[in-house]
Amino acid sequence: MTPRELIDTAQVPGGEPLRLFRRGDDYMIVLERNELMNSRMSGSEEALSTLTAERLAERGAQRWLIGGYGMGFTLRKALAVTGGEVELVVAELVPKIIEWARGPMAELAAGCLDDPRVSVVIRDVGAVIAAERGAYDAILLDVDNGPDGIVREGNDGLYSHAGLARAKAALKPGGVLAVWSAAPDPAFARRVREAGFAVEEVAVRARSNGKGPRHVIWLARKG
Repeated sequence: MTPRELIDTAQVPGGEPLRLFRRGDDYMIVLERNELMNSRMSGSEEALSTLTAERLAERGAQRWLIGGYGMGFTLRKALAVTGGEVELVVAELVPKIIEWARGPMAELAAGCLDDPRVSVVIRDVGAVIAAERGAYDAILLDVDNGPDGIVREGNDGLYSHAGLARAKAALKPGGVLAVWSAAPDPAFARRVREAGFAVEEVAVRARSNGKGPRHVIWLARKG
């Protein structure tokens, strides 16, 4: 088996370091013993954008906020499915994630960060949400392995009643909050409903070929 090579380490504000590994042509981002991302599994992250775009298909010009760049799967798919009349704001807390996208994973990024429809903000996505009112057609969150602050405890606030209220306020009428998770979470789904969203829970496969473990995406529409 090809050995796994450590490429770099990134400090997460208020959390444990992230490590970037390469094995052959594959990349992995790891937190302690948890593999958060793998370049071989992009299907559910891409579905985060595809499912959101389907629910906003009748709108014209749109503005999306993507929380967490990761390996760029969600961003690249958003560029592909939204067309020219979209502004995509990427909020990434860890600067090295963007450095990795422009450096060792530049081929995987495929120039998505240089697209004129994209702007990158190095900031906590929770702070970006809290600063806006009625600003976004969609907010897409994939900053943890689900609605639990595994990467940093500060992320817990995104999934609380207060955090959901802030997300709702930042959305335009009819806007969509989309949240990725590695597994179901009935308590979170209940909080989303309690926040006044109309909620769908969709199971998607981890791999783009329809195989791999099942992940969950919640699609919460503001009335």
